[in-house]
Amino acid sequence: MERGFNRRSERRMKVLWVKGGKLLPVDTGGKIRSINILRQLAERHELTLLSYYGGRRDEAYESEIARQFPGAVTVCTAAPDSNMLRQALDYALHIPSRAPYAVTKFTSSKVKCILKGWLAERRFDVAVCDFLSASLNFPSALEVPTVLFQHNVESILWQRQSHHEPNLLKRMAFKLEAAKMTGYERAAVDRFHHVIAVSEHDRKLMSAMTDPVRISVVPTGVDLRQYRPGPSATAPLVVFTGSMDWEANIDGCDYFCREVWPAVRKSVPGARLRIVGRNPHPRVERLAGEDIEVTGTVPSVVEHLREAAVVVVPLRIGGGTRLKIYEAMAMGKAVVSTSVGAEGLDVNHASDILIADAADEFARSVIALLRDEQLRRRIEGAAARQAARFDWPVIADRFEDVIARVAGRAEATRDFAPAAVRV
Repeated sequence: MERGFNRRSERRMKVLWVKGGKLLPVDTGGKIRSINILRQLAERHELTLLSYYGGRRDEAYESEIARQFPGAVTVCTAAPDSNMLRQALDYALHIPSRAPYAVTKFTSSKVKCILKGWLAERRFDVAVCDFLSASLNFPSALEVPTVLFQHNVESILWQRQSHHEPNLLKRMAFKLEAAKMTGYERAAVDRFHHVIAVSEHDRKLMSAMTDPVRISVVPTGVDLRQYRPGPSATAPLVVFTGSMDWEANIDGCDYFCREVWPAVRKSVPGARLRIVGRNPHPRVERLAGEDIEVTGTVPSVVEHLREAAVVVVPLRIGGGTRLKIYEAMAMGKAVVSTSVGAEGLDVNHASDILIADAADEFARSVIALLRDEQLRRRIEGAAARQAARFDWPVIADRFEDVIARVAGRAEATRDFAPAAVRV
């Protein structure tokens, strides 16, 4: 844990936070990260959340956002919703665009107009663009110090998806998106005044896009009030959690069940696998069987994690950092992950987690933890101690420190040119 981030900003700032897509329900890693930092900032500063979303107007969502973040502004853009046919048509219309669809579909003339006016009036000390997806809504000339909060290195994410996607048409689309994202992300990272990455790994990747001193690292956190250690599980239950409509998790489930799980079952006949997460894709649903349970949406993953003997994160694609690992570790669970799954997290192989990339190695690691209680308990204890270092209030302090320095530097110099903000 770096020093210098435990002090809070000495002055109350006016902070604008721009988020594309609904922030609620809090059912993805990005939403969890954003809302926990937002809640801490709202307690300490004058926060304005601009939350915009597509589809039909959702008055219940707007009411709940206003309740949680007084002064929030919500905008229904009436963009295409989750209907697959409409999404396909909208994607086809955006193919000529040089910007990737993952950005253009979150770009709105309404939001652009609002931001142009607000930023020109300099209502805020600092603005935060949450995810690259919202970036095209910001004017090219930024009148207010603006920070890009990069939860992932998006170009790497799309490149990995194009490599592992089995469907030919989707693979071609992913390759096109990856090519567009590579150019767009480089330009976007370079045009914002500062960038916040979620790991040192992501910072190194983005250092090829802009001066590294313009990038700070604020690591992923965990809610230690919700995720707490309990008794070690006795049944040989293996659990995989995540949004089961996300490509990385779909691929991870398929890979694990085809190439890893048969070896685990052969060595530990009583072992059961539980796949926990919202909106399971048909590829995930088809995996259900006598020894594999697919739960679908659940009120909370906590009870499922509590019952787990081993938590697996068999991801081969994706980007950013996986909050699910810290959540499992905070509950004192032994985790087996691929290098991609644990990428960017402050974890230690063979101490507080087991890392395995080859299918046979992954299977051996799961089997060892299921069979060897002493080994499992050792990993569980170390995991809980390591995760305890990343409570959300601590992480929010670090985020606040970065945006305060960016705002303070601009105030002192009247110049928004990049300068070092070190971590």
